[in-house]
Amino acid sequence: MEQVTLDTHQKTLAINLDETKYGTIAEIGAGQETARWFFQAGGAAGTIAKAMSAYDMKFSDSIYGTCKRYVSRDRLQSMLEHEYHLLNERLGETRGNGCAFFAFANTVAARSFSQKQDGHGWLGICFQTSPGEAASRIDLHVQLKGQENIQDQETLGLLGVNLIYGALYHHADPDTLLASLLDQLSTDLLVIDMIDFAGPAFEKVDNRLMALRLVQHGLSNSAMFQADGKVVQPADVLYKKAVLVERSRFRPPTRLTMSMLDCAHKEFCKDPNVNPDNVIVLSEMTLHNLGQGDEIDVQDFLDRAEILCALGKHVMISNYGEFYRLAQYLFRYTSMPVGIALGLPTLMQIFNENYYQSLEGGILEAFGRLFRNDVSLYVCPALDEQTGELNTIHNVGIQEHLRHLYLHLLENGYIKELVAVDKAQLSIFSHAVLEKIRNGDSGWESMVPEKVAKIIRDKRLFGFKG
Repeated sequence: MEQVTLDTHQKTLAINLDETKYGTIAEIGAGQETARWFFQAGGAAGTIAKAMSAYDMKFSDSIYGTCKRYVSRDRLQSMLEHEYHLLNERLGETRGNGCAFFAFANTVAARSFSQKQDGHGWLGICFQTSPGEAASRIDLHVQLKGQENIQDQETLGLLGVNLIYGALYHHADPDTLLASLLDQLSTDLLVIDMIDFAGPAFEKVDNRLMALRLVQHGLSNSAMFQADGKVVQPADVLYKKAVLVERSRFRPPTRLTMSMLDCAHKEFCKDPNVNPDNVIVLSEMTLHNLGQGDEIDVQDFLDRAEILCALGKHVMISNYGEFYRLAQYLFRYTSMPVGIALGLPTLMQIFNENYYQSLEGGILEAFGRLFRNDVSLYVCPALDEQTGELNTIHNVGIQEHLRHLYLHLLENGYIKELVAVDKAQLSIFSHAVLEKIRNGDSGWESMVPEKVAKIIRDKRLFGFKG
């Protein structure tokens, strides 16, 4: 039977009439709209123990403690911990046996008279799924895209209600919960670029998979998680960092894949504008590299993530098929140089004009966006599969009418060759490695780093046959 989607009024009324749910709502900054929905629906006395807004910074500090940034995850966490603790301390004896408690909080900076830039904020909920149970938690970060302050406020109110309702009634199905966050909203109004699930309600949830779902369901064009598997908000990771990205399938990471990244990192750090101690390295996978259309093999994705995390890599999942879109995204958060490690076949794709038919200015507009800031392409040579000849950035077959454009980029250092890559590794292809793994052919082990081979054997990844 098809599930009926409730509107915002129906959601708040349903919660208000549910005698087994009781909680508080605390909002700082622009996010004053969530509580209003509950009072407007009627029956809020049955659900809301307290609604408050510590708008003044000194009032906020006196309640939740001082912090470096008011719109931050640290502030969100201190709000949730404080409000949830008070709820249990003051009402545990009188309501704790019959009610599942929750504390919702947000801290937001929206577009205003003084701040003409897009707003952003943190929202979260700490909640029980049944009376007396240990609390579970959801934190998320939202980027607001409204052109007016009032539009951002309305968006936050709807999102806050969706988060509370989703946590209380959809926690057993995180995919449904995730999709429901956009009920009566659209990605024209907001982007959710990080979500983190924790606690007993989400013991079986892998947050790396939830990062993928954010991009897959269109809630965001990108998501990130660290080598320890913890999801992160991209702005926090990329801020004022020099960024080196390698885009690949990583299915699995081969000796060539890792050698190309290592060589690119060494060359990138030679850039006089790059501080080697201030470089973030990202292993990026696009949705296109993860499956066909909307179909993504979840276990296959997790196998790749497992290896990359074990190798100490930060992972980025994106929907930026074109490199100029990737570069534009990165430069939202950093003014430092960006390097992209890629193979020669990928460089050839970048010069394929068919990819830019949607742009009025075609390939010239795309390259203007790609190389507008400090971007360098670090290109690995390739062997011609037919002749065995070594192809490099100096003898690659660029179409004649694009030759002068290519030479301009080459001569001005936008395209650089990775000369240090071991030429013996150029004959390693990940699809051939994967086939050998699945066929039980042990020849694949010499084609991947020793640590990767051990992980695949021990955890039986990618359909490994011992």
